[in-house]
Formats: sequence, C-alpha cells, structure tokens
Amino acid sequence: MPLYTSLRRIKLYMANDNYWLKIANYDLKTAEAMLKSKRYLYVGFMCNQSIEKILKGIYSDKFNQLPPRIHNLARLLKLVELGNDIPKDLLEVLNELNPLNIAARYPDQQLDIIKELDFDYSSKILENTRRLFKWLKTKR
Repeated sequence: MPLYTSLRRIKLYMANDNYWLKIANYDLKTAEAMLKSKRYLYVGFMCNQSIEKILKGIYSDKFNQLPPRIHNLARLLKLVELGNDIPKDLLEVLNELNPLNIAARYPDQQLDIIKELDFDYSSKILENTRRLFKWLKTKR
C-alpha cells in the first residue's frame, strides 16, 4: 500500500471519535497501572494524556476534523469552547495536570517533580482526573 494511502487511512481513523475515546480510556487505565506499580511520575503523565485525548475527541466531534497537534490542555479546552462551562474545581484539576506532560518528558523537570510525588498525591491526581474525564465525556 502506498504511503499516501496509509497516511490517509490513519487520518480517517483518527478523525473517528471512538479512536480518541478508546485511547483516552486506555491512558487512564495505564495511569491506574502506574499507581499500582508505584511509578508516580507516570501516573500524572498518563492522566494528562487521557485528558488531552478526550479533549481532542471532543474537538474531532465538534469540528469534524483532526485536532491540532498541540498538548496544552488549557488551549485545547478553549478550542473546544468549554472554557466558560467547566466548573472551577475541574479547571483547577486541568491546570494541575497541564505541566505534568512536560515534567515527565524532560529529565531536568523530572528531578524537581519526582520529589513531590508519592502515593497520596498520585492517588489524588488520578481521582481528580477521573472526575474531569467523566465531566468531559458528557460534553462529547
């Protein structure tokens, strides 16, 4: 199969909202597995990823196109026009998750944040992510 055809099929698949919801759920389950295995840095990272992907699914549904290749959760929230609707406590969760994408990827950031992470904090992040995820799922 020519590369062009393969890329086109991938884009069509990614435009399907089921793709985004499935991968967002997968990432949330991965965050749970990371908590069980005490890999706290990756609990936050996978929570971030699950919210990013459900927001991209909302974008895909709303605009019937692939979402932009950005990772800033606040920006994605604004693009899907939910910035004014989100409850304040869930906005705080989103803002707490936003930097965890960067922190898990860059070693100098990892050293700073890993000191802060423990089971209690990671459990709280996961619990709050579930609440945010549930709210976002109703906006699809």
